[in-house]
Amino acid sequence: MGSGDEVVEIESLEKSLLSESVAGEEERETDDEPVLYMASFGEMEENFVKYQTAQWVLYSLALILAWGMGLFMLLYIPVRRYILRKDIRSRKLYLTPNSIVYKARRPVPIPCFGVLKKEKHVLLPSVADVVIEQGYLQSLFGVYSLRIENVGVRRPPSDDVQIQGIANPSAFRKLSPPRSLKHDAIPHSGDLALLQKLEEVGSSVKRVQTLIEEQHSQTSETAD
Repeated sequence: MGSGDEVVEIESLEKSLLSESVAGEEERETDDEPVLYMASFGEMEENFVKYQTAQWVLYSLALILAWGMGLFMLLYIPVRRYILRKDIRSRKLYLTPNSIVYKARRPVPIPCFGVLKKEKHVLLPSVADVVIEQGYLQSLFGVYSLRIENVGVRRPPSDDVQIQGIANPSAFRKLSPPRSLKHDAIPHSGDLALLQKLEEVGSSVKRVQTLIEEQHSQTSETAD
């Protein structure tokens, strides 16, 4: 019975801390661009927190067997869960006519020292693909990851925007095509230059082929 009471106390502590801090930090952010679609995270809050907690416990147990430091990580779980709830409740992911915008703010590992703000704007022409991923542990809790791949070979995969805990990621993927229609309809200058070069190469090959056929016909006439 003691463990059950402790779980209830932890849950009530998390909710009380969240209600107090969220009430003081609610901000209305206005953007110049209209929002076409706003993703949701609220439905996945419990599953996301449970998944992250299970992952944290596994790491803690491994470190207990290795160096014994995992014990401190287990004691840190209530604070960790508070940070996770703050994080997922602050997340905003939405689609505008020109870009995909992701915003989040989460407390630092010691919450009394402030918060970390994260904001990313990915222009639609630079989006190569929107990938939905789910690992084995994620599948046990019904959690999905959304990864926005960037166009260009110069950027490493770490530059891709990766977001966990989004509800109904398939809907967001359908509404955010890799390239917007208006950009697809107008070829880029680089594509036009490449097409022109290919046409020049094709015409040069045809001229060479014609010269070879003429020389071959002249040779056969001389032999006759």
